[in-house]
Amino acid sequence: MVEICPRCGLPKDLCVCEEIAREQQEIKVSTQKRRYGKVVTIITGFDPSEIDVESLAKELKTRCAAGGTVKEGAIELQGDHKKKVINILREKGYKEVVEE
Repeated sequence: MVEICPRCGLPKDLCVCEEIAREQQEIKVSTQKRRYGKVVTIITGFDPSEIDVESLAKELKTRCAAGGTVKEGAIELQGDHKKKVINILREKGYKEVVEE
């Protein structure tokens, strides 16, 4: 039996809810200096009810070859990966990616 998406009513394999949610998110990518001059890339603006932030963080960490974490709905990556993260997010379908 095929699972049906409760939001759009389509089968799970045809569901477009996450794609629509990606297009409506306004993502902000910034960097911060932390202790001892370490730079951290911070990605904010996700709606955790619509986007699986944990899996996105895992993919970003893998593709940027960096460590990181998810804190309070924001993804933190070790190092300055602003340009790479913006390109990856646009490639994944996030339209509104703002660099701060």
